[in-house]
Amino acid sequence: MPHIAIRDFVANTYVNGTYSLVNPQMGVTRAGKPFFKALIRDATGEVPVRVWTFDEAQMPEVARTGFVFVSGQTQAYNGQLQLIAEAIRGVDVDQKDLQRLLPVTKGDIRSMMDEVTSLLRSMEHPGMLALAEQYLGSAALMDRFRHAPAAVSVHHAFIGGLLEHTLQLMRLADRTLPLYPALNRDLVLMGLFLHDLGKTAELEWEKGFSYTTDGNLIGHVVRGAVWLNAMAVKAATEKGAALPADALRVLMHMVISHHGELEHGAAKVPSTPEAMFVAMLDNLDAKVATSLVAAAREKGDSHQPGHEFSDRVWALDVRVYRPDPLAPGAVAAPPQA
Repeated sequence: MPHIAIRDFVANTYVNGTYSLVNPQMGVTRAGKPFFKALIRDATGEVPVRVWTFDEAQMPEVARTGFVFVSGQTQAYNGQLQLIAEAIRGVDVDQKDLQRLLPVTKGDIRSMMDEVTSLLRSMEHPGMLALAEQYLGSAALMDRFRHAPAAVSVHHAFIGGLLEHTLQLMRLADRTLPLYPALNRDLVLMGLFLHDLGKTAELEWEKGFSYTTDGNLIGHVVRGAVWLNAMAVKAATEKGAALPADALRVLMHMVISHHGELEHGAAKVPSTPEAMFVAMLDNLDAKVATSLVAAAREKGDSHQPGHEFSDRVWALDVRVYRPDPLAPGAVAAPPQA
């Protein structure tokens, strides 16, 4: 059967095809019976999948590649579609299939990378420029930067997501920094470029989106800080332009504090004006992007009864109200007293 794009799923339809597998795990029904649950994903969206009769011993085989062949029936549950599978097995896929099976940025990767490079080269301090060139000159690292997702799920979880997220933050900074003239532009731009760069080692996407061993044991915050120290030494010795010691320390602080709060994964709370600015911009882009994904206004059903709110989004701890009340076709209602 031809591949059915997830965006084209409708209730009570038989599905028989290959999809990316996300977060496979065992659940337990109210009756105490174990079952398989996960998400399946392609470039157009994702839906929950359930296998009610499943031997846990099958789990390694099903999850071995990050992609599965699945057969089953779609159904509506609590206003959302899910797939009830009668069969599921792990499969190998070709590199050419990844663009169909994994979500991909809608932007042009080459153009976005050119803009990031241009913004970095607009910095003024010779030590900062040398440090930027040290990173940009690492072909392997920059190739992963161009293609990495920014997350396994939640925000910018697609091929090119890290690049898109980083560029959006650098654009936001470039436009808003004139409102805060006391902030150091070089520190902000470099801090934004570096803040999530460790995700190129934390995440993998060749077999679907998941965490690497480095991601599970080290994480992108620590990995980014380790790289920064090494890159600064190389820039000083190979390019002859060293950063002042305090500038390197402040950049390191920006990398380890960009999550904003200790309970959210920051090693330190932002304690410089530039670190505060970077953390706030990062939080802004992540949360707005997450809420827009949850609103899914492009589906065109947000004004229909029962579809006004998303499911609870754990990263936001809310159910997102989906309609745009000023969109053409929005139902007019008298104001309430």
